[in-house]
Amino acid sequence: MIFTEIRDSRLITVRRGGTLSDDDHHLLAIWAADCAEHVLPYFEKAQPGDDRPRRAIEMVRAWTRGDVAMMQSRAAGGHAMASARELVGPARESAYAAGQAACVAHVAAHELGAAAYAIRAARAADGAGDPIEAGRRECRWQRERLPDAVRELVLDDQRLRNDRCWSAFDC
Repeated sequence: MIFTEIRDSRLITVRRGGTLSDDDHHLLAIWAADCAEHVLPYFEKAQPGDDRPRRAIEMVRAWTRGDVAMMQSRAAGGHAMASARELVGPARESAYAAGQAACVAHVAAHELGAAAYAIRAARAADGAGDPIEAGRRECRWQRERLPDAVRELVLDDQRLRNDRCWSAFDC
C-alpha cells in the first residue's frame, strides 16, 4: 500500500476539495506514463502477446488529451495490474508500473506508484549486477524528466512516502 492514512491535499484535484489543478494532474499522469513506459520492455519481452500494460499507458495519455474518460484509463490500469499477477521479477513490476500510471487519471497520488514500480523493475532486471544502483539510475532518470510545474510536489511526495514505496526514491 503506497498511500498514507491522511491524503495530501496537493495531490487531490480542486474538484474534490484539494489544490491540484487539472493541468498539473495531467502533467503527473504524463510523467507516470513516461516512467512506466521506460521499463515496459521487461514486460513485453516476457509476455509479447499481452498488450494490457501498453494499452494502460496509451489510455492515460489519451485521458490527458481528453480523448477518453477517467474510468476508461482506470479500468485499463486494473487490466494491466491483472497481467502482473502471475509473473515475477521485472515483468511483474513493469506491469504494475503501467497499471499505476493509468490509475493516475482517477487518483493523482498513483504517480508515485508508477515511479516506484518502475524503479523496482529496474532493480529486478539487474539481479546479477548491482540492483540498488540500477534502481538509483532509474530514479535519477525519472527525476530528470519531471516537469518543472510539478517537480517540487513530486520530490516532496517522494520524501513523504518513500518508506511506503520500498525506499525506491533514495537516489
